[in-house]
Amino acid sequence: MRRSNRDTEETARQVNRRALLMGGAMAAMVAVLGARMRYMQVEQADQFRLLAEENRINIRLIPPNRGLIQDRNGRLIAGNEQNYRVVITREDAGDVDAVLHRLAALIPMTDDEIDKTTREALRHSPFVPIIVADRLSWDDFSKVALNAPSLPGVSPEVGLSRIYPLDTDFAHIVGYVGPVSEADLAKLEDPDPLLQIPKFQIGKIGVEKWTEDTLRGRAGAKRIEVNALGRVMRELDRREGVAGSDIRLTIDAAVQNFAQVRLGDDSAAAVAVDVQTGDILAIASAPSFDPNLFVRGISQRDYAALTENDHRPLANKSVQGAYPPGSTFKMVTALAALDAGVIDTETSIRCPGYYEVGGRKFHCWKRAGHGTVNLKRGLAESCDVYFYEIAQKVGIDKIAEIGRRLGLGGRHDLPMSAITEGVMPDKAWKVARYKKDWVIGDTINAAIGQGYVLTSPLQLAMMTARIASGKAVQARLIHMIDDKPVPIAEAPSLGFDAANLAAVQRGMFEVMNGGNGTARSARIDDDTMLMAGKTGTAQVRNISAAERASGVVSNDQLPWKSRDHALFVGFAPFDNPRVAVSVVVEHGGGGSAVAAPIARDILLRCLHDGIPPLSAYPAAQRNRIDSQFKAMKLRDPDGVLPGKSQA
Repeated sequence: MRRSNRDTEETARQVNRRALLMGGAMAAMVAVLGARMRYMQVEQADQFRLLAEENRINIRLIPPNRGLIQDRNGRLIAGNEQNYRVVITREDAGDVDAVLHRLAALIPMTDDEIDKTTREALRHSPFVPIIVADRLSWDDFSKVALNAPSLPGVSPEVGLSRIYPLDTDFAHIVGYVGPVSEADLAKLEDPDPLLQIPKFQIGKIGVEKWTEDTLRGRAGAKRIEVNALGRVMRELDRREGVAGSDIRLTIDAAVQNFAQVRLGDDSAAAVAVDVQTGDILAIASAPSFDPNLFVRGISQRDYAALTENDHRPLANKSVQGAYPPGSTFKMVTALAALDAGVIDTETSIRCPGYYEVGGRKFHCWKRAGHGTVNLKRGLAESCDVYFYEIAQKVGIDKIAEIGRRLGLGGRHDLPMSAITEGVMPDKAWKVARYKKDWVIGDTINAAIGQGYVLTSPLQLAMMTARIASGKAVQARLIHMIDDKPVPIAEAPSLGFDAANLAAVQRGMFEVMNGGNGTARSARIDDDTMLMAGKTGTAQVRNISAAERASGVVSNDQLPWKSRDHALFVGFAPFDNPRVAVSVVVEHGGGGSAVAAPIARDILLRCLHDGIPPLSAYPAAQRNRIDSQFKAMKLRDPDGVLPGKSQA
């Protein structure tokens, strides 16, 4: 059916109206879009350019090289080794879990490690690189580098990791580093941004911890360009950080190794100190452990072996151990009595084998007694009764005063962990600690280094150095920082009367060289290096009256933990003191038989540049000493033990 012209014209008019409406709407839309584009491109151009730049360019911190730790002669104790590692940045990776599973096809990674890394990435800012794996072999590192285009956000890096080439010798001194923990951060008000880097390592114990700010250095920074997939395209610029300062200790690594090996398998400690400067030449604790295990991530098996060992290898006995000093304390009692004027150097006391107070007998170690004893003989033969009586005359407060003057009962300021103050008791101390009054028996026990008195091997070495020099020398462990010597303050006089101090020193000389000296068998047979010392045997159990009547059970018949501690302190040469030493062997038995020979060997090693000559020993002992030295596995000058590579 044909449409009329009128219908056709009406249809055309409707189409034109619709076209105009649609065209108008489209024009309006284009105008709005144009205005918006002009606003964004012109008026907001700077803002969007900045956002684009921020999306394209990342700024990352560059950890500085950690400072080196060396011995007094420049031998490396703690250094840095090249470390191949892989990091992932969450912002660039996208699906971290998926990327890590692809990475696991290239390098060894367990499901637990993948989960742990994913959680670690989610805990931190998406811009922060997270270490996925370190200490990779070159082959594994190369696989990651070659497959990098398919691993968004993953970057292979070459960094540095801490290494301790002398491992067990310095474990208790230097300590070790480990990743920053939440507990570490909680202790700091304004933490260094470096500490926010996951698995960034800081000192955990020892010198590494207490000189952390010196060793750490300052961070650098680099700007890198990344593409849309998060791949690093190029490094735009770099500002290198400032390496940490190098620290040189007062320790002689060769002497330290000798002391550590000489202690052997005993649970023991030894300290050697320069009498004039207070420099610690060796400070050994046995058994020891390998700090490299902690840096690399110690296994549960290895950690259990350390914590379950009854000889406590993780404990630094040289500064943490607090022991009854036994008869090594008798010089303190003697100096207190002399200083107070209650005795003189020739005062004699009769020893019948016991000292009776209030109906209670305090026994001398020599059951038959020593007869008439003066100061020199009292020290040389370690007569207990002599010191019981003079202690009663002078009183505990004066004894404690002299003990503190000699360095006992206080913390020596060294950059080491858990340094004990020990206990130098007096009347006020007991009231404050136990709410009880001091009694006569307390003084008698303290007179011979038992009862409440507790000391560390470090304190005993410093006490001996002060007796040898007559000066209040201070213990020192840091020799240089960045090759600049740390100043040594002039040590003031202890204020003792010269004749009194000389009398105590002479008594110590007789301990080693007198006909009846308790340590005569451990003497030095060299007139230029004669030694003075004092033995000590500290009880760790009470001996009952019944046992004393029937005969005291010998140490070798007791369980190890019930045996006496063996102690010794000494210095040499007697006429020109250079080195003082202390040795404590836990549950070792007698000080003269066990601790004194160790101390003699360490003293001689300090005084000689190498293994002590056999001529320094009594002739009858030289064959045994020669065999002993030949059996010792000492490090060579490069720090390597016989039969062990440095890798």
